[in-house]
Amino acid sequence: MRNLLILSTAVLLSACHFSSPKQSQQAEYLTVLHTNDNHGRFWQNEKGEYGMAARKTLIDQLKSDAERAGHAVILLSGGDINTGVPESDLQFAEPDFRGMSRLGYDAMAIGNHEFDNTRDVLAKQIEWANFPVLSANILDNTNQVPAYEPYTIIERAGLTIAVLGLTTTDTVKIANPKHVHGLTFIEPLAATENWVPKIKAKYQPDVMIAVTHMGHYHGANHGINAPGDVTLARQLPTGMLDLIVGGHSQEPVCVDDNGNADIAFAPGKTCKPDKQNGVWIMQAHEWGKYVGKAVFRLDGDTKTLISYNLIPVNLKDKSGAVIGATIQEDPQMLAFLKPFQEKGQTQIAGAVGYVDSFLDGRRSTVRFKQSNLADLIINAQMAAVEADFGIISGGGIRDSIEQGDVSYKDVLKVHPFKNRITHIDWKASDLIDYLNTVAKFPPDSGAYLQFHHITFDMKNNKVTNVRVAGKPLTDGKTYRMSVNSYNASGGDGYPKINHLPEYTATDLTDAQVLKDYFQKNSPIKAVDL
Repeated sequence: MRNLLILSTAVLLSACHFSSPKQSQQAEYLTVLHTNDNHGRFWQNEKGEYGMAARKTLIDQLKSDAERAGHAVILLSGGDINTGVPESDLQFAEPDFRGMSRLGYDAMAIGNHEFDNTRDVLAKQIEWANFPVLSANILDNTNQVPAYEPYTIIERAGLTIAVLGLTTTDTVKIANPKHVHGLTFIEPLAATENWVPKIKAKYQPDVMIAVTHMGHYHGANHGINAPGDVTLARQLPTGMLDLIVGGHSQEPVCVDDNGNADIAFAPGKTCKPDKQNGVWIMQAHEWGKYVGKAVFRLDGDTKTLISYNLIPVNLKDKSGAVIGATIQEDPQMLAFLKPFQEKGQTQIAGAVGYVDSFLDGRRSTVRFKQSNLADLIINAQMAAVEADFGIISGGGIRDSIEQGDVSYKDVLKVHPFKNRITHIDWKASDLIDYLNTVAKFPPDSGAYLQFHHITFDMKNNKVTNVRVAGKPLTDGKTYRMSVNSYNASGGDGYPKINHLPEYTATDLTDAQVLKDYFQKNSPIKAVDL
């Protein structure tokens, strides 16, 4: 195992200076290990990549090596443990949270996908985790105090390490509105400026870390998204934070010597994390593909990042060869996870239909342009409620479907959220008003509009020439639109329509409707969608 940790030479990085309440006669060392955006990937994928059993082997070795060198070691997660793989989703991510406890995580940020289920499920997940699950900027409306633990203090190898949790304020827009009812998401800057001075006054920590689920946006260019880690670091007083360990944007945060995104980064290559206003910012892509490893030297008032690596977990190149040395799966972790995997597989076994070509649900498609998979989804939802046309936000499509036999697992990967199918009967003028909002959501956002059986033009930032099934709108006629309950209740920033008298909800879920459509209409020809 030691051989697998002999990686490319770590780049030496310049020193960061922070005020420290403690003075040390002898240098001390801190190793920070981190992951983020697990999204249900407790098991390795079809190629044998990542998975929590292999991650256990790697993390145990990294911890052992660091501790033998006299380092304090902590393990953090940038959140979003929920949603992405049916075997996990159907079990409310129990294998993931319990697995993280066995991996020895010290803390995680609450991500927006932690609200994909009702809050009683999140409470159960926090019990399974058995480690601090943090957010300082989610307040309970009844008393305006944090609804979850805001921070934790870790005492390790003589060091006091404070970890503050922060969650994107976009959660109120992109989570199911009923799951965040009664909560207020205040600005992370305000929460940080409130809590950090109190933490420092009480505990005099050697290191102050924010573990966040807010996203890293190079140059603070966050677009339609809520501001992320870069904006926070730039706005804080210098020295308030030493390190941000993040998630949400699901990228390896690597920069070149000019501080721009390192487009040459690939698994196995050196990664230099971002630094803004004296704060290092780190993120380890997604799904447990990497374990981030940062080594700091603490010498009096000076904290120096002496090395950083994103260590790939059995990632493979195009030829199918493992990049670096193969990491064996930990036998005990594998034995723990296997019953969950088998139970999940039993629930989703068997084909439900067939499609003759690729249905494109890639993030780079559904958030930027119209997709044939969106056409199929909307066809299915229209059929379920006898609608004239339908819409869905691109962010609600979570995976593609390959050519060939389609399994229930394929359907659940596309639709993991259990949204209900609903409809509304629009008058022509009201429909135009609605379109004038939803048609303006920009590309590269989860809100980007996917639509089917309706067409329109945009002129002077207004919709014109609206046609349903090829025919112009007619005054006095109503038009039924299919839409899921998430968008209907305001999800992704869509106008709330679930209170209108013309609105009707069904008990059908998006996954069930898509499954039924495959069963009734296969073989499906993608060109006909």
